[in-house]
Amino acid sequence: MTKRTFTASWSGGKDSAMAVYKAVQNGGELARVWTMFEEEADRSRSHALPESVIQAQAKRMDAPFMKRQASWKTYEKEFIDAMKDSTALGIEYGVFGDIDLEDHRTWVQQACEQAGMHAWHPLWLIPRRQLLEEFIAAGFEAYIIVVDTSRMPKHFLGQRFTIELMNELEELGIDSCGESGEFHTVVADGPIFTNRVPLIFGEPLEKENYVFLPTDIVG
Repeated sequence: MTKRTFTASWSGGKDSAMAVYKAVQNGGELARVWTMFEEEADRSRSHALPESVIQAQAKRMDAPFMKRQASWKTYEKEFIDAMKDSTALGIEYGVFGDIDLEDHRTWVQQACEQAGMHAWHPLWLIPRRQLLEEFIAAGFEAYIIVVDTSRMPKHFLGQRFTIELMNELEELGIDSCGESGEFHTVVADGPIFTNRVPLIFGEPLEKENYVFLPTDIVG
């Protein structure tokens, strides 16, 4: 049986990592990692990770890395171009970390269709809490690196993602999956990596209602 080769839409955080993990469990073969960066800055969109961290993660997945840069205005064009670039190499599937937000999944599917790419959502409709517990049980190590302070307290910044943390968030009425943008994470280790990414964190930075934890790798 021929494996389904796929390009992973990679944020560097827990959902994209779990999507890769699930896709491989279901017979997929990771052929490429791609990440969208800000148009005029060397930081990934949403998670604000530097290329050094994304490259280090991709290396530990033994996957080539593809970078695209876009503003929100040019995002769709760059997205479709990235998928076309992958299909040109014979990669038929794009793996995405959508869980249950129908509007975003529909957008992804429509964009992939324009590029001749099959959208694959291995996390789709798995209960959020179940996914998070699987993530921890599988041995992933992740940290909160972005917090929307209009949605949750900033003292969660830098905390390791654990069952205890999830419980604490839920007791405060905060979605422990962060699906509405409450927070973002970075993955340092897990079963999809050959070895741990040696992350280092700087001093928190605040911008409007967001607080960021600058992240890089040792050396």
